[in-house]
Amino acid sequence: MAVVSKEIEAPRADVFAVLADGWLYASWVVGAAHIRAVDKNWPDIGSRIHHNIAPWPLRLSDATVVRQIDAPRLLELDAWAWPFGAALVRLELEDLGPARTRVTMTEHVSAGPAKIVPGVVQDLLLTPRNNEALDRLADLATGRAAADVPGSR
Repeated sequence: MAVVSKEIEAPRADVFAVLADGWLYASWVVGAAHIRAVDKNWPDIGSRIHHNIAPWPLRLSDATVVRQIDAPRLLELDAWAWPFGAALVRLELEDLGPARTRVTMTEHVSAGPAKIVPGVVQDLLLTPRNNEALDRLADLATGRAAADVPGSR
C-alpha cells in the first residue's frame, strides 16, 4: 500500500474544493489525460468522473467512482484504469492551522491484472506518481487560496 503525505499552504476547504471539482481531476491526477464528463452530483457517493488515461492516441476510457466522502476531511475513490485494473485511493485532509493542510494519499491496487504485482513493487511505482499528484494538488489549492486573499491579484 503506497502512502504519501504533503503539507499544503492552503486552508483545508480550498484543498478539498479542488478535489470536489471533478473537472480538475486531470490537472492533479498523474495519468488522467482528459475528462469526458463529471456526474452532476460529484462528489456524492457513487458519482463518477468519466476520463481517459494515457495520452492520445493510446488513450483508454474509464471512470473514477466515489466510495466514501466526509467533506472536507476524506474522499475515497475507486479509480479504474482498465485493462490494467483498479485502485482504491483514499485522500485524508488534516488541518494544521488556519491556512495549512496535511493531505495523506493512500493507494493500493484492488482489482485486475495489476493486483498480481507484489505490494513492494506497487509501492515503488505508485509512490513517486502520488507524490507528483500531491504536488499538483498543492499548486491548485495554493492558487485557489491566493485568489481568495483580497489584494492578491
